[in-house]
Amino acid sequence: MQKNRVRFKSWNVLFSALLILALFVTGCGGSGSTGSSGSTANSKNESATKDESGGDAAKPGEKVTIEFWAQKFEETTDAWFKKWVAEFNKSQSDVEVKLTIVPGDAWDQKMKAAQAAGKAPDVRTINYGNVANAAKTGQIHALNDLMDAKAFDDLYDNMKDFVSVNGKYYAYPKLVEPSAVLFYRKDMFKEAGLDPEKAPTTWDELLDAAQKLTKKGVFGLSIAQTAADLGWSSWGLQYNAAGHLAVTDDWSKADVNNDAYKSLLHFYQKAYQSGVMPKQALAGYTDIKPFGEGKIAMQICGSWAIGQLRNTYKDILDKVGVAPMASIDGDQTKPTATLGGWSLAIDGKSKYPQQAADFISYLVAGDPNIMIDFFKTSQFSKFSPRKSVDEAMKSDPEASQDAWRALISEKVIPYSQAEPVYPWDISFALATAIESAMKGTAVDKALEKADKDINDFITKSKLAGTNPKE
Repeated sequence: MQKNRVRFKSWNVLFSALLILALFVTGCGGSGSTGSSGSTANSKNESATKDESGGDAAKPGEKVTIEFWAQKFEETTDAWFKKWVAEFNKSQSDVEVKLTIVPGDAWDQKMKAAQAAGKAPDVRTINYGNVANAAKTGQIHALNDLMDAKAFDDLYDNMKDFVSVNGKYYAYPKLVEPSAVLFYRKDMFKEAGLDPEKAPTTWDELLDAAQKLTKKGVFGLSIAQTAADLGWSSWGLQYNAAGHLAVTDDWSKADVNNDAYKSLLHFYQKAYQSGVMPKQALAGYTDIKPFGEGKIAMQICGSWAIGQLRNTYKDILDKVGVAPMASIDGDQTKPTATLGGWSLAIDGKSKYPQQAADFISYLVAGDPNIMIDFFKTSQFSKFSPRKSVDEAMKSDPEASQDAWRALISEKVIPYSQAEPVYPWDISFALATAIESAMKGTAVDKALEKADKDINDFITKSKLAGTNPKE
């Protein structure tokens, strides 16, 4: 009996020692994320079944698989994604990212099906206009506690709002593309008696130059002229003329039946009715082809046109001028463009949000050279939301010598605004009014209809007070 007591006491001492040792080891364990360094961290408590973000914690030695869906873009962009996903996978042994390129016309259906089945990808591309609503409905995960705060400090101030809602970041931006840039033919300017080094800066100057440039076989100006294109390409000019968009900030009523919007519609109407534009568009707004073929002397298009010009119309590059879109009064610190583009977000139900965030940190928030590689593949037709990337470009021989990149980076992007997050129906109602005015409807009448249509939609959809950014 005495021997049993001795054994029991000895076992108690040994058990207590082991328990203290276990507690000490647990308390000194490593902390999780390495932020923007790109290496993947284990869970803060590897014995737990959930990490601090609500996802499943990786078990010791377990390799985590992250599903990443990217919408299909240009071939060069697809190749860039494949290259750097492979580089990330080679850079460490804890996480494997599996990339799926999804065609744009199949994206919505495929994503909805995956979400319904509980199989949504951990990481996905998302455009800025969808971030706020996806955050509000819990479709995407807040990033503040998953990524280094320095990554968000690196964003330009006017771009932080693109991916944040109520003080939290829900996506990390990859690129921005101004929706409106003025491309003009310097040789045609010279032939028309215009200064090829001085682009128009006011709407009146733009229309006057267009008149002088219009001749047999060449139209002086091309700008959006159908509601489908006007719905989004006019956002920057709405800001320019009115200082706001088509509804009040709380989405309670339309804000278009006023003198500022009348000026906007008169501009489009005059451009179309004066004969400086083709009566039927020679191509969609996003396509610089008519300009590249010499059928248009001045074309308003997005920055993406730079890539098309450099890839397809190399023989005219020395004759092309690039400038900010003209402003209503010549003040080119007023917005003339909105910034579209893409970001990366984590699914709200991802099992491994920390590992997903580490991948985002590596790809778009880490080494500036990774993103410089992307901007080179795009022929500098897309632009960085990060200060450190732009700073690094100053030391890159190719990027630092690109005059078009510098001009848009310095004179367009800093003054551009985010795209609206309200439903497309509102943009389309205003765009229908612009197209109607262009084709002869009185401006007052066109705006009255837009005002009514927008207010009817707000009422029907119970939209008032639902702005996720408010």
